[in-house]
Amino acid sequence: MTIFKRKLDEEYLTLAETKELLADIEAERAADPDRELRYELHRAIEHVNRFSELTVEESQEFVDELDGFEKIDEPTAYKIANLKPANRDELRAVFAQERYSLSGDELDEVLDVVARYA
Repeated sequence: MTIFKRKLDEEYLTLAETKELLADIEAERAADPDRELRYELHRAIEHVNRFSELTVEESQEFVDELDGFEKIDEPTAYKIANLKPANRDELRAVFAQERYSLSGDELDEVLDVVARYA
């Protein structure tokens, strides 16, 4: 017998949005101290608390601005917003799996946007 799983829905989130969702889960756990968090969930909470620096509104503005670039699709915009690459090499790594790359000027334009939100 083979069991297949299929993806029902997919939604991209910024770290700030993820932090907000995980804060709700953490609050539920605080209300019930006997309930333990799974290791992965605990690590995810630690990660967003450490690396999420923007508000939900700021992070969404950031993604919207990145999504406005012709060569940046929605998943890549979220990836850039979450990683906040600091230089061309880090930004090129984001595009390593894509079938296209950005020119030096395009990379600099994206890095200028990242710098405003970093």
